[in-house]
Amino acid sequence: MTRYLAQRVLQAIVVLWAAFTISFVVLFLLPSDPVSIAADGGGAGTPVDAAAIAELQARYGLDQPVWVQYWNSLSGAVRSDFGYSIATGQKVTTAIFDALPSTLALAFSALVLAVLFGGTVAFLATYTRAGWLRNILLSIPPLGVAVPTFWVGLLLLQLFSFQLRLFPAFGDQGFSSLVLPAITLALPTGAVIAQVLATSMTTTWKQPFVESARAKGVSRLRVQTKHVARLSSIPAFTIAGVLVGNLLAGSVVVETVFSRAGVGRLTQTSVMAQDIPVVQGIVVLTSLVFVAINLLVDVLYPLIDPRIVADYKKSESPASATKEKVGV
Repeated sequence: MTRYLAQRVLQAIVVLWAAFTISFVVLFLLPSDPVSIAADGGGAGTPVDAAAIAELQARYGLDQPVWVQYWNSLSGAVRSDFGYSIATGQKVTTAIFDALPSTLALAFSALVLAVLFGGTVAFLATYTRAGWLRNILLSIPPLGVAVPTFWVGLLLLQLFSFQLRLFPAFGDQGFSSLVLPAITLALPTGAVIAQVLATSMTTTWKQPFVESARAKGVSRLRVQTKHVARLSSIPAFTIAGVLVGNLLAGSVVVETVFSRAGVGRLTQTSVMAQDIPVVQGIVVLTSLVFVAINLLVDVLYPLIDPRIVADYKKSESPASATKEKVGV
């Protein structure tokens, strides 16, 4: 187990390094100059003194060779020091942590709603014996995945904010301003959970132990809640990293639509301004969350299904053993 955890930590370090490197290369290859963009903050296209541009480039180290810039940025990131924002002059870590609480509140609320929505749809679709109801329930997840997030947000704004006036349209003040963004962000994530759980539950219902339990007189509801639902939740844990990625990626769109000051909105403005230090800080933070969630999930697998413990010696990751068992 210790060797497995050490291997996973090493993989996490490689993922963080790769994410940092790719973001640096992409931003460096962009044709525009972040200092020039910051100097022309009003977007009026007013000529800026070349000496002032050169001074700012030297201040942020942008006049140095690319490999020097990369090494300085990487060594700073290792110390959790991403420097200062080119656009605002604010310390990168301060800018991110100021925006983080709003995004965490949104992501947590959306995750709770997504689990409730996806779990309920999957549970009812596999429990009911009415074919027409099952077909209707199983058609909801593909629709939730296919509908664009920004369209859902605009639709909710039009209905509940502008017409019914039940919730505020913009801002992030109070619980009421969190409802519509959370629903918008939860819909695609809940749809994925529903798809995975419904498929897994359908497969589990066909296992021999379910037939044995039913033959002993155990009720259908008890089999569904005690046996089928528990084992079927393993694939959902397997894609936990994907779900977290969906929430983080969706926050960019949702926070823009609802004018929320969070990490998603900060990402959008930083990319538009080509603010390299801020973008790299956000990339490292999101990558760290991603690898931490995946590591936590792999550790929790044996608690859900003790049989997986035996597979640690047969495979490099319990996730791969689980995928082989459930066929995902």
